[in-house]
Amino acid sequence: MEWYVRVWQRYAEFSGRSRRMEYWMFTLIHSIIVLALCTGIVGFGLLKQPVIGATSYLLLAAYGLAVLVPSFAVTVRRLHDIDKTGWWILICLVPVIGGI
Repeated sequence: MEWYVRVWQRYAEFSGRSRRMEYWMFTLIHSIIVLALCTGIVGFGLLKQPVIGATSYLLLAAYGLAVLVPSFAVTVRRLHDIDKTGWWILICLVPVIGGI
């Protein structure tokens, strides 16, 4: 959890480096949170409990927007750690190469 909090403390810091553990623990905890929110959406169902399902969906959307900048920042810092420029993150925008 310490690594996840560290990413949030360095919210929009695109300079410097991030260790492997920081990047992968952030990714793991982020995935667990998204999985839990998606399970809440499916488990409660938008049709069975519309208020709870809609609330879960809004929480998922809000979390996705909130984590956008920190995830880019930690990815850029991780790229710096392997001696690549942060601009390499833009390769994911190329459809064929980005998926690889």
